[in-house]
Amino acid sequence: MRVLGVDPGLTRCGVGVVDGVAGRPLTMVGVGVVRTPADAELGLRLVAIEQGIEAWLDEHRPEFVAVERVFSQHNVRTVMGTAQASAVAMLCAARRGIPVALHTPSEVKAAVTGSGRADKAQVGAMVTRLLRLDAPPKPADAADALALAICHIWRGPAKNRLQQAVAQNRLQQAVAQHAAGTLKTPHAPNTRQAPKGRTA
Repeated sequence: MRVLGVDPGLTRCGVGVVDGVAGRPLTMVGVGVVRTPADAELGLRLVAIEQGIEAWLDEHRPEFVAVERVFSQHNVRTVMGTAQASAVAMLCAARRGIPVALHTPSEVKAAVTGSGRADKAQVGAMVTRLLRLDAPPKPADAADALALAICHIWRGPAKNRLQQAVAQNRLQQAVAQHAAGTLKTPHAPNTRQAPKGRTA
């Protein structure tokens, strides 16, 4: 499995590609950061992020894209920029038909370090160890992107199986309700018009 992890951000958007399967050693394929100038117009910054992510997709051909799920922060401006960069990453993947998975920061930290409250230094140290690197990737956004990819490789298949099981259970319940005649169907709207009154 090859996964492109994306740590979204307007100024620095971390990207990292990891190969591997759960239970076996992982391999880093590439890591980097897509940067945009803070004083540039927003639309141009988003275009630059799109072009950067497209270049990574072209070069590495991932099977999945894992993006950090945006969560509420005190700094609304920061979370808006993160959400916009996240949307660009999802758009680039969806346009190519590549499945996208969203993982929360605590989920990624727990997967990589065993603690959902780990700091960036701990995440970087574990990424370095798991991928057998000489030193932690810099800046931290790059290490976070690799951590996202690792998290998806380890947790993605189990998450997908759970979602499939839930969907299958709902389908079976709907079929059972339909067979028992208890499934409610929406009534068709009454399209008949009332007769018009006579005019003088």
